[in-house]
This record gives sequence, C-alpha cells and structure tokens, in this order.
Amino acid sequence: MTYQDVTVAVEDGVAVITINRPDRGNKLRFETARELLDAFRNVREDPEIDVVVLTGAGEKFFCIGGEHEELKSLDYSSVMPVIDLYEFIDAMPKPVIAAINGFAVGGGNVLQVVCDLSIAAEHAVFRQVGPLVGSFDAGFGTWYLEETIGRRRAKEMWYLNRKYTAQEAQNMGLVNEVVSGRPVVDRAVEVAQDLRRRGPFALAALKTAFSSRHTGVAGQARLAHDLLLTAYRSTEEAAEMSESFEARRAPSREKFNR
Repeated sequence: MTYQDVTVAVEDGVAVITINRPDRGNKLRFETARELLDAFRNVREDPEIDVVVLTGAGEKFFCIGGEHEELKSLDYSSVMPVIDLYEFIDAMPKPVIAAINGFAVGGGNVLQVVCDLSIAAEHAVFRQVGPLVGSFDAGFGTWYLEETIGRRRAKEMWYLNRKYTAQEAQNMGLVNEVVSGRPVVDRAVEVAQDLRRRGPFALAALKTAFSSRHTGVAGQARLAHDLLLTAYRSTEEAAEMSESFEARRAPSREKFNR
C-alpha cells in the first residue's frame, strides 16, 4: 500500500498507520482522509492483521485538524470523507489504538477519541479550537467526547478551548495511558500485541456492542450479521439443520437439544 500522505507498516499481526505530513502538523486534507480510509479498509480485510495503531509522523504533532484553506475550495462533489473515516474506525471489528505523539487538536482530537484506546506521549497536548475559528463538530466530536470525559468536561473543552497536558487528559479519562522516556508508538504496539492474546471474535463482538449503542439499526444489523450469525453457523444446531435440509430429511433434534 503506497500513499502520498499516509504510511502503513505491518509486523506480527499489527498494522501501524501513520499520518505523514509533519511539516503541516499532520493536518487532514482531502487526500489524507481518503488515504486513511483506504488504508483502514485494507487493514480490515487482511486476515493477517489483528490490531491497528494510528499515529502521526514526527515528535510534535499527532494531528491538528483539517486544512481549512482547502476546505474553502472544496465543492459539494468532493467533500472531505472525514466522517466516513470516523465511522469506519468506530465500526471496524479490529481494535484501533491511537498513539498520540504530540498535539491532538480539533479534528485530530476527535480522531483519537473515536479510536478504541489512546496512549499519549508525555509531551502530548489536547485541544478543541472550533469556536475560536468559527467551526464545530456536532457529531462524533461532541457525542463521543461527552461519553469519554463527561458532559461538563466536554462542554468545557469545546466552549473554552483550553489546552490540556497528557497527564490532565489521563486524569479526565481522555486517554488510557501516558508514556515517558520512550516512543509512544512502541508502547502502543506492546498493547496491540497484548490484545492479540485475546480472542479476536470476542473483541470484535465487544467493539460492535459499544458501537451499536450510537449507530442504531446499522449497529444492530452489524451485530446480528457479522457476529451473531457467525457464531450461529458454528453451532451443532446450525450444522444439523443445514445437513437435514440438504438431505431432504427431518432434523435430528437430539443432536443439538441438550
């Protein structure tokens, strides 16, 4: 997978997806969001990959939001697919860990919030700046932030636009862990390997259950189709019912009634 704004490295069942625009604060432009979405789709479909780590290039920026000048020039036929990206990360059955290597601002903070776990470098900084620049995120950036840190803190973060250190972020529940003295992505990969020692089906079921709370019928359908039907197909009942149907005979219920 070769991209202009993103790099992907895979080793031992873990994919590290890196936003590679450090000279621009790892901002999301149309191409960046498109490439990230494509990379996540490829990772989701690869049976050899179990967990994803998302990070930014360099040591200063995780992601500081969108390219506002580009947004002004986009027409409605080429709207940045950032909501598709948030939705895909939230819905894909594989765990996604944000390795926050620096500033996570605006859409960059929303990006780490929609990940399953967040691990921050000691020097990381978190902020929402929307009202300062006349913008807002009335979707994932508010709903999921409120779920993560609580209603009062989420309003404080959006209304007052303060900067929060990594330790403050951990204290309020915005991140799971703070790392010092080593690259944050290394710690994130360790946690990813720890996740690989869990049952992937169980993790996928849990992730879908968390996601379906917000996604209504789409989340319920994913839970039923991707997970419950998969489990059902592996039961003795499903095997006998299928075999009896193919053989045009009555099912032998004692094979699965216990």
